[in-house]
Amino acid sequence: MTASKQRVSYFYQPDVGHFYYGPSHPMKPHRITMAHHLILSYGLYRKMECYRSHPASSQEMTAFHSEDYINFLSKVNPDNLRLHTNHMQRFNVGEYTDCPVFDGLYEFTQLYTGASLDGAVKLNRGDCDVAVNWSGGLHHAKKSEASGFCYVNDIVLAILELLKVHARVLYIDIDVHHGDGVEEAFYCTDRVMTFSLHKYGDFFPGTGHIKDTGAREGTGYSVNAPLTSGMTDDAYERIFKPVMDRIMDVFRPGAIVLQCGADSLTGDRLGCFNLSLRGHGECVRYTKSFNVPTLVLGGGGYTIRNVARCWAYETSVLLDVELPDEIPYNDYFEYYAPDFKLHLTPETRENMNTEASLDSVRVDLLTQLMSLRGAPSVQMAEIPPDFEVMKEEAMSDMERGSTTTRDEQRAGGGMGMNDGGSGDDKRTDRSLTKDGRGERREHEAELAG
Repeated sequence: MTASKQRVSYFYQPDVGHFYYGPSHPMKPHRITMAHHLILSYGLYRKMECYRSHPASSQEMTAFHSEDYINFLSKVNPDNLRLHTNHMQRFNVGEYTDCPVFDGLYEFTQLYTGASLDGAVKLNRGDCDVAVNWSGGLHHAKKSEASGFCYVNDIVLAILELLKVHARVLYIDIDVHHGDGVEEAFYCTDRVMTFSLHKYGDFFPGTGHIKDTGAREGTGYSVNAPLTSGMTDDAYERIFKPVMDRIMDVFRPGAIVLQCGADSLTGDRLGCFNLSLRGHGECVRYTKSFNVPTLVLGGGGYTIRNVARCWAYETSVLLDVELPDEIPYNDYFEYYAPDFKLHLTPETRENMNTEASLDSVRVDLLTQLMSLRGAPSVQMAEIPPDFEVMKEEAMSDMERGSTTTRDEQRAGGGMGMNDGGSGDDKRTDRSLTKDGRGERREHEAELAG
């Protein structure tokens, strides 16, 4: 299978790396700025179309999230926390969680979400073959709840946008953590298949068992590869490639969303896998080789110099460009000391994934996929307009003095069954966090290191 030259669009907002979760928090948006500067210094920007993305509106976010949750995010700030105590517990935000309130929180969610939506719209219009947003990929956020450093689930919103044009969308997650928020949103539909490879066991978020395969119409369409510490390039490939081959044969997606969380790399502050940049990037290369419209997103990654290395390298993979190992001078050059090299050497450590355990996971997943009856067909009605068109129409209505209410406008693009609503919630009690304290407890084992 050979990959042809593809048109790549890159989405970036200069302000997205300026936000700060707090001094002791492992999530550093600054890594996005660092990755961008590597992309610039390697000259990769010359080989793709670069766009400054729009900030997502609350109307765009409520295509998935509840209106009261988005309204809360837009109002809360470090100076008015006492006014929102009850809401913070309800929405799992604040001091006792992994999702703090920081200056510009809502603006941050608008920037990374808008870039993912812009990428999805470009793909839907056929204006590019691959769209890239390294600031996106925040896969833990739920419909009405923040989780695992994630507030707004830009992935779910982008997939909903892609579903306006494509009958089936495949979501792939190579973050070290399970992509629980995306899986949960589409757990009961066969229009979205989720494929997540992740550390499973005493590890956040505690979901993603191999037997979690979907429910109702979505039975069989959630594909989980539970792995353990020390995962190597070769071992990862032994799961990823055969399962991907079967998925593409059985599901036949019209579009793919690939979340490239860099916390599965060797030496990550929170992760426990041992992948090199080449091993992680091989998943990107292999996904690209299917020549299906693809949205590529960031995600986790907590050793920020390695996150920047990873996403710059994977940009080069998407562009079919070989990068020299010597990192070129850039504004953050000193971060890459002492070797100033692009590629990472995996640690000398034991891979706890045995031959037998890997074979078992692979066979179980291939068996699950064999049981599916082929690609589900969808009777497509008129394609809903994308948000840009909706915005233009709204402006025209205002100019004509339209009296249409916002609720009436929203009703046209409302949600139905299998969209991640409360009726579709199939989580176990373990993954529900309604007391506002669960996420902190789940992450404590990782943060202790």
